[in-house]
Amino acid sequence: MPRVALYPGSFDPVTNGHLDVVRQAAALVDRLIVAIGIHPGKAPLFSTEERLSMVAEVFTPIAANAKCKLECVTFDDLTVTAAQRAGATILIRGLRDGTDLDYEMQIAGMNQTLVPDVHTVFIPASATVRPITATLVRQIASMGGDVSHFVPKAVAVRLKTKFAG
Repeated sequence: MPRVALYPGSFDPVTNGHLDVVRQAAALVDRLIVAIGIHPGKAPLFSTEERLSMVAEVFTPIAANAKCKLECVTFDDLTVTAAQRAGATILIRGLRDGTDLDYEMQIAGMNQTLVPDVHTVFIPASATVRPITATLVRQIASMGGDVSHFVPKAVAVRLKTKFAG
């Protein structure tokens, strides 16, 4: 039976932290579905189409290297519902620190109650990417700072273009 995982997030923008999680997750599963959450109350920096494009461009070579099939989708409902729809029995969640763990444990408990057949797997971030957050990357980029140490090259170019106006 193939191992299918869903890795949800906003990916606004894709960071090296996301890359780290995908690299580790792709080594564990046969099929990895990167799911971009769409929330009407939030105004992301990048459009849904731009984020789908970034995710596919940056994660496809990593998945291919791990011999893992990669899919990129969007969802606007519960994460566990998106996982069920995609045929995933594993939810991938990246952890940077203890604060992330506390928050993610609560969500994992709620998800397990809602859909017991979908299991959460926590992937600890590598030491070099632990301080990276998409929020900080957006802030630095918006003020003209160099984000090339925090995001893949293709994403750095997109951020620079986005804030060039």
